[in-house]
Amino acid sequence: MTTVKDPSSQKLAGWAVSGAEDNQNSKVLYLTDGLLKERLLYDENVITKDTQLNRSIVFFIDEVHERSVNIDHCLALLARLLTLNSDLKSKIKLIISSATLDASVPKLFRQIPQIRFAKFEMPQMGTLHHVTKCARPNANILNIVQELYQERKRYDQILCFVSSVKEVNECCSLLKKITGGAITAYPLVQSQQASVQQEYIDTGSVFFSTTVAETSLTFPQLKYVIDTGMINVPVYDPKSKRTVLKAERAAESTIKQRLGRLGRTQPGTYISLYDFKVVDKQYPTPQICQSDLMNIEFSLRKSPLRKGLDYMKDFLPDKPSKDIIDHTVQQLRDLQKAPSEALTNHGIALAKLPDFGSLAMSKCVLAALKDYHCGRDLISLSSILSVLNTTVVLKSIPQDFKSPDGDFMTLLNVMDQILLVKQSVPTKDFRLEAVCQAKGLTGIQHILKQALRRQTNLEKSFNLSVDYRTKAQIKSNNWELIAKSLLTGYSGNVFASMKELQDRSHLYVRYNNSADNDIAELDSQSVLARTTNKDPPSLVLVRDIRYSTSVRSKALLSFVGEIKPEWVEYGITRQLKLTTEEETRLNSNNIFKNALAKFSHRINMLLNNTAKAAVLSGPAGTVFTSELHLRQNMVEEFQFQLENKNPPNTANHTNLARNLESVMKMPQIFRPMQWRWQNQKQVTITVNCNTSTSTCDITVNGRNSEYQNVKKEFDSFLKWLQDCAVIRHPNSGKQTIFKKPEK
Repeated sequence: MTTVKDPSSQKLAGWAVSGAEDNQNSKVLYLTDGLLKERLLYDENVITKDTQLNRSIVFFIDEVHERSVNIDHCLALLARLLTLNSDLKSKIKLIISSATLDASVPKLFRQIPQIRFAKFEMPQMGTLHHVTKCARPNANILNIVQELYQERKRYDQILCFVSSVKEVNECCSLLKKITGGAITAYPLVQSQQASVQQEYIDTGSVFFSTTVAETSLTFPQLKYVIDTGMINVPVYDPKSKRTVLKAERAAESTIKQRLGRLGRTQPGTYISLYDFKVVDKQYPTPQICQSDLMNIEFSLRKSPLRKGLDYMKDFLPDKPSKDIIDHTVQQLRDLQKAPSEALTNHGIALAKLPDFGSLAMSKCVLAALKDYHCGRDLISLSSILSVLNTTVVLKSIPQDFKSPDGDFMTLLNVMDQILLVKQSVPTKDFRLEAVCQAKGLTGIQHILKQALRRQTNLEKSFNLSVDYRTKAQIKSNNWELIAKSLLTGYSGNVFASMKELQDRSHLYVRYNNSADNDIAELDSQSVLARTTNKDPPSLVLVRDIRYSTSVRSKALLSFVGEIKPEWVEYGITRQLKLTTEEETRLNSNNIFKNALAKFSHRINMLLNNTAKAAVLSGPAGTVFTSELHLRQNMVEEFQFQLENKNPPNTANHTNLARNLESVMKMPQIFRPMQWRWQNQKQVTITVNCNTSTSTCDITVNGRNSEYQNVKKEFDSFLKWLQDCAVIRHPNSGKQTIFKKPEK
């Protein structure tokens, strides 16, 4: 319908996506749910009582069962339109389409007065071919794949549903390793190019997938579906202000979608690995009830409605909780540093900008335009970041594009190269495919296509802006200016290397006031990810922090840039805990006095005797530098000997003396302990065993508090030695024998 061979014929349909459109004044227009939301929210003239129509205008919303934030937002805006404008009830027809549908959606429209609501259900026709259900609760998915691979006919395909992209990749890798390469499994995830997915499906037999394969992909010879029954769902916690990725059981509607992949071209078998009752949860929780709603609140406030979620909640099929709405309103007040959620001058300035997908990025762009003279850099960077939700793309970028400053500048380098070529040739001659092939960027061509559409859309918006048209053309390519712009929106996402803070190597902690430390690690795909023998960046700025509810899991830092402390200006208060001995050292050696002379012109520093801590308050970057200064100056050298303090001529003295002599001959027994202390607390332990003098000297370089803990561990080691009857060499393959306790 969107293309015709006869140039004189009029196309019946058109389409529009972010940054691109075709024949948008046609009778039938295909839109993404995001664009429909934008038109309903911001275009007051999309349909009014004065709209001249020979027939009704029809809104057809498909895949409503997904209950995305955008879909629920569209439903709410349409419900409001029909509720408040009785004249429009005769002009609008709304078709809601879904394979399965929660009752809250039709209930929303049934309660609108003078609305005729008809429900059409497809007859239960079943599948073309029979599907057999087989329950294998808690079975190993890789074992089942191997079983089915042996049983299957030549072209039969096996599709496995797992909960996360990480699990998809792990299963593919493990299956290849276990079978020695005899079985190759292909990953199917949302970030892949459509042509890559189709190539895998055309050539492969075994697939591991997330929810992407539930509806949007077609398998020509699918015989088996193996379903773990689990999905990863992002859930926002207003108390911690975190979005945590939770592994949850799939709803019945999701299970039906997966089951429905079978029976289309041949009989199939559905194998369930879950042990829960499917009917206990019919539909998934709507995303709008478990998401961070800050961006929605701001978009409502800056729209012609001038009202927020507290008003719009009555038109939603499922209302977010009062706590979440109150939290969102308070966030908006905090953002504007105002007692009211009504937009301040700063909020109005943000509202004048195009939609950047998040309020944080809008703040970054505004700062780039007004304060840091790098507007074009941020517009280009935001264009590609807006279409990225995974760092896999970084792996496909050639090395010569990668910047030592991190992921942000790497992505900007890619965009700059593509835009440079685009601007140097006539529009009709620009071919993205050819440019990507020449630059080695074919693997991310689908990402760049979306990013360029986004860039074009933003450029059109800024060309119409009186306030920012000129500033949007200024390009700096200066990481310091770009980083400071990003810090305006993501100041809460600054992480410090724990190694610098005398803690675990290659882990990071959020650098803020909170005592509840967020422990994290860099995404392995990041440009800044380094091997264990290289020092990690001291301070990084992060766009995405991915949390998981897995036991002992750490947050994952994605899209990262290395920053300098002097760039970080937000206020912070830190407490550096001290022992009595450390406090004495800071005072007696003039360490704290010298630190005051060096830093007190920018921050407040004091020793709190009651709290046993050094309290540092001021700009976060200077606080960080001063904290490192104090930590480094508290490191000193301590020495002691492993001594036998048992009374002479006793069994314990004799036993410990003999075992100490044995240990001195194999000092490598201390290496795991030395490595652990070096890696976890940056404490250096040197063991010098002298068999001629029968002495074992220990030297510890670290803070006094850590020295005391090291000393305790060696004392515990001596107690263990005392209780040993026979000490074995670590490589002997035999266990150490303990003496029997005395009666």
